[in-house]
Amino acid sequence: MKPFTVEFKRGDRTNPLYIQLYEYIRSEIISGNMEEGAKLPALRRIARDLNLSITTVEFAYNQLSVEGYIESKPQSGFYVAKIPGPVMINKTSLMSKSADSGSQGIEKDNKTQDRTKRNYITDPDAFDFKKWRKSMMRVIDEETDLLMQEGDPQGEEALRYEISKYVFNSRGVRCQPNQVVVGAGTQQLTAHIGRLLRHIGIHLVCTEDPGYQPVNKIFEDQGYILNKIPVSSQGIDIEKLPDSKAAVYVCPNNQFPTGAVMPIASRYELLKWASFNDGLIIEDDYDSELRYFGRPISSLQGLEQYEEDSHVLYLGSFSATLFPSVKISYMILPRQLANKLDFILEGYTQTCSKTEQLALAHFMESGYYYTNIKKLRNLCGRKLSACIKVIETYGYDSVRADRTDSGLYVILSIKTDMGSKEMEEIAENMGILAYHSDDLIPIEGMKSMIFYYSRLPENQIQDLTKKMIDRWLGKR
Repeated sequence: MKPFTVEFKRGDRTNPLYIQLYEYIRSEIISGNMEEGAKLPALRRIARDLNLSITTVEFAYNQLSVEGYIESKPQSGFYVAKIPGPVMINKTSLMSKSADSGSQGIEKDNKTQDRTKRNYITDPDAFDFKKWRKSMMRVIDEETDLLMQEGDPQGEEALRYEISKYVFNSRGVRCQPNQVVVGAGTQQLTAHIGRLLRHIGIHLVCTEDPGYQPVNKIFEDQGYILNKIPVSSQGIDIEKLPDSKAAVYVCPNNQFPTGAVMPIASRYELLKWASFNDGLIIEDDYDSELRYFGRPISSLQGLEQYEEDSHVLYLGSFSATLFPSVKISYMILPRQLANKLDFILEGYTQTCSKTEQLALAHFMESGYYYTNIKKLRNLCGRKLSACIKVIETYGYDSVRADRTDSGLYVILSIKTDMGSKEMEEIAENMGILAYHSDDLIPIEGMKSMIFYYSRLPENQIQDLTKKMIDRWLGKR
């Protein structure tokens, strides 16, 4: 392999050295300059040749490994993984078929279902409400004329513009504001998607198993045939997708609830499936910004080669990065489907608060949102480390944690004779959100619980986590 010729911009705080090295190697792999199976230089050699620290090189390699560009072989080193080339889009258009519109569907939006109705402990440091108040007051003081008018069914133009900028800079999503649709939660937007699918001739929807059950419910209520596809550590099993026109709902960057990350090779295979079958990929990017080790993984939508004939519909939400009661989500339609908005929104009145939409637009324009995400990543990263430390110290070899590099929760496996319902009640009585999910396949002889450590204040997380574990294990 030829020597690396990367030119670093040292001192660039917005683009750290490990990201510059990561981007250089990724580009070399995608362009074919680094062939499949080629061995990468050892960490120490690159660090010496490029005058970098070993930690910097290790961070870059880890990010490439997480995204599937390279793979580690024990006692041997890192090698370039097998990656198919960019997808050549099938010019058969998603708009080629239309059908009767479907029913509106139910409108709920709650990743934890009815559990948010209960009084759980919350962390007041997780969001800067003073800056949010400034944004709200700016709307009230300067834009009362807008508040006296009905909201745009598609979402306020100012917010759609800020969203289009944000998703490009942070997630690699390419779009124009007219492709963005704002709604009161992901589940409400999924109901809109249901109407769109029927209009373009799609009647089969593939979903992840395990996956986000409320989405399954919406599609079932709208009369769609559901095909549940198994999920592994590599994400959804693409080989089990049908060889016919269909939609597939996936969380490639942070699968719910397993946390699986789809590697780059599988992403290209999924795009190829959609192109060959004239299908639609519904990419739910929930929680993707909250990755605590390495950088957030780029979106599936950004990998497509031709924007004008896209097969990815992108879903995003602000509920995890602002505060839960703000039910503002958005979807980004493929460009060739954006002209279907009149049909999708026919008879629909915007239920997402216009005041909050405008306030969020100012919140983003002022840079407050970006600052808050950075703060939230650091805060949740510290909480996660504290949580893991408690489990390792006081788990008594009876508790283990999985899904420990991103998101707002961890999956705990507990060796105990206690029933799952009783464990939920113990946590709830302590003000802790932790619950059993039938979708999780537990380790033999252990119970699985989803534990939202992120909701707890940082100064209480160690004490509360220890007490909860002790009670689950029957210790007082």
